[in-house]
Amino acid sequence: MTASPALQPIFDGHNDVLLRLWKHDGADPVTTFLQGEKRGHIDLPKARAGGLAGGMFAIFVPSENSNLAALDASSGGAYDVPLPPGVSLSSAQAATFAMASLLFRIEAASNGAVKVCRSVAEIRAAHAAGALAPVLHIEGAEAIDPDFNTLEVLHKAGLRSLGPVWSRSNIFAHGVPFRFPSSPDTGDGLTDAGKALIRSCNDLKILIDLSHMNEKGFWDIEKLTDAPLVATHSNVHALCASSRNLTDKQLDAIKRSNGVVGAVYATSFMRADGKRTSATPLDTLVDHIAYLIDKMGEDCVALGSDFDGAQMPDELATAAQLPNLVATMRKRQFSDDLINKICFENWMRVLAETWGEVA
Repeated sequence: MTASPALQPIFDGHNDVLLRLWKHDGADPVTTFLQGEKRGHIDLPKARAGGLAGGMFAIFVPSENSNLAALDASSGGAYDVPLPPGVSLSSAQAATFAMASLLFRIEAASNGAVKVCRSVAEIRAAHAAGALAPVLHIEGAEAIDPDFNTLEVLHKAGLRSLGPVWSRSNIFAHGVPFRFPSSPDTGDGLTDAGKALIRSCNDLKILIDLSHMNEKGFWDIEKLTDAPLVATHSNVHALCASSRNLTDKQLDAIKRSNGVVGAVYATSFMRADGKRTSATPLDTLVDHIAYLIDKMGEDCVALGSDFDGAQMPDELATAAQLPNLVATMRKRQFSDDLINKICFENWMRVLAETWGEVA
């Protein structure tokens, strides 16, 4: 009997499993994650089945009265969904600490199967030990106070990646709306507080995520930061004209900085027609990956799923099906070395450079 080929390890630039678990009704979310369940895109058994080695586990604070159900119900085509209202500092901090605590409780209860990582060396060690390697990420900085006291505390706790905005505006910046077709040039850039946030993240060596920044904010960060430019979960605007996708000019800037784009699996950011439908072939995603490689080179392209936060293709319905994406890349004649870069090593390189390590 021949042995089954080893799974390609995948480090994921973005998922929303902590939000799903925090909102979970019924069973204990820690047990649910560790033992697995039918619903949801990521849990420990699904991660093991699909080769998910780790990734950026996002903390996102939802608005109390979100109107994004209109987007969820949209069949696609042109749309422009008003953004939900913002959240207060106190409520954002309460939710942020609750989700961070949930991740640490999962780690504590896992008997070594989950290891929250704060460095590339820890990610590699966790992977070598067969443990899942989450990295704490914040999507939308509403929990960060203007004096950055919370930022210091969260960094000590393990925060290593931060997106200043999640689409809705806050005291730091203005994000992109949910709009298709649309340029990412949708409003003002960083505020003075936002510029101070970028400098503080640079000082602490926290990765700055550009995926929800509008175009002016993107260029403000490009001028200020001393770190590689990174978009953890975005696709190519030339192939899908969503406001959330990156223009060729932005891709050129990311390449110049030796940064990374994590190709996102959300169907509305993949398809030329903007539709949110699971009936989307994986070749559509690989088209974006191939474009990114042609534009930026093999070392600047990675993966950023948006699992548990968006509509996935049928063939990537959960993390357990990640081998389907690897198989699609192989069918498109991607070499094993290139696939390993896209799936794992390019994240290790850019994280090491951003966090001040040797990859």
